Amino acid sequence: MAKEKACKQCKAIYEGAKCPKCGSTEGNEHFTGRVDVIDPKGELAKKIGVNEKGVYAIRS
Repeated sequence: MAKEKACKQCKAIYEGAKCPKCGSTEGNEHFTGRVDVIDPKGELAKKIGVNEKGVYAIRS
């Protein structure tokens, strides 16, 4: 199983060579926390600075 990475640009958590959300190849295997964003217009999404549904790292 491939290790999960958190994108340094958009904080999305992914497996593989590049981020599927922004296309960046800068990933960090040592990230803190995980948030599942269901409502991209909700308070949590605004607080962590994301605007799409998905799984994100709190700190990458």
